[in-house]
Amino acid sequence: MQELPTSLQKKLQDRRKDNALRTLHVANPLGVDFYSNDYLGFAKSSVIANRASHVLLDSGVQNGSTGSRLISGTHPLHLEVENELAQYHNAQSGLLYNSGYDANVGLFSSILQKNDVLLFDELIHASVRDGIRLSTANNYKFKHNNLADLEAKILRFKTAATTIYIAVETVYSMDGDVAPLKKLVALCEKHNANLIVDEAHSGGVFGDYGKGLACELGVESKIFARVHTFGKALGCHGAVVLGSSDLRDYLINFSRAFIYTTAIPLHAVATIKAAFAELSKGKAINLLKENITYFKNELEELHLKDYFIESISAIQCCLVPGNDEVKKVALSIQEQGFLVKPIMSPTVPKGQERLRICLHAHNSKKEIKDLLLLLSSLVK
Repeated sequence: MQELPTSLQKKLQDRRKDNALRTLHVANPLGVDFYSNDYLGFAKSSVIANRASHVLLDSGVQNGSTGSRLISGTHPLHLEVENELAQYHNAQSGLLYNSGYDANVGLFSSILQKNDVLLFDELIHASVRDGIRLSTANNYKFKHNNLADLEAKILRFKTAATTIYIAVETVYSMDGDVAPLKKLVALCEKHNANLIVDEAHSGGVFGDYGKGLACELGVESKIFARVHTFGKALGCHGAVVLGSSDLRDYLINFSRAFIYTTAIPLHAVATIKAAFAELSKGKAINLLKENITYFKNELEELHLKDYFIESISAIQCCLVPGNDEVKKVALSIQEQGFLVKPIMSPTVPKGQERLRICLHAHNSKKEIKDLLLLLSSLVK
């Protein structure tokens, strides 16, 4: 087998030297889950699996999509679920993508034109950054959740730009903190900018029946595009871009990540439909919210609050600076049966390494309490 070029070998060696080499591990089925994005426990739901099977049978069993959506890949179930998702999230229309990554790459690479300017939060997801790189627009980051810095940049570029777009996440995946969405909407209205919101980690967690933060705040009609992904709280796969009917038509015609790929398979679409039927019951969301409240109260009781990034989401992050140290603490926790992953540099900046604790509807109060007692003994 031909070896890696020397330049690539050096990059791997540098990662090993920094104790930052990424490797794959099979998920541990035995420990207490505090690391997955399956916030509502839907990924292992037999109710959802059975309902999805019935949906698939009713639609006509088909293993593969057979082609792209523009050739042979569009099935009535695709259109049915797209309409249901748009209605659920109070949008005019929706377009399914194979993943959240594909949705962001497909959206940003196609809508951003040569004389446009995109301003994005400095902590925006890698998928958005990759979509930006494929566009011809000018782009600049602004300080995280800093409206003053954002407005200064809008004023700096608005005269020369054909269109200004602002890109944010509602909940940031490595910090768990929440965007000031109402203020962002007001700022965009003030300067005639188009707001694009990634709701990957707020869908299924915020809003009535998990409709997301935009719906919870009542600003969904004022947002140019929303991206909802289904690999987190919904426990399945795929994503949808929500917006106007014209936006949907535009993406069908110009989004290369949509046009030039095989359509999302029907079993994935059936699972999305089944997961939203379960989400609409609201029970799992209420259990998750109770656990988030309990977790934060315990942080106060155990005097751990100062170690954590402020968050009202299912993602709670404890800062443990240094790759060596955060791996050591994570291993000690894992040895006691709690599945918690260290987040190391370069995924986060050096000195801001952390334990990323994900809360779930199915975590018991005892599990949360025991985890925090153990963490207290390790980090204090």
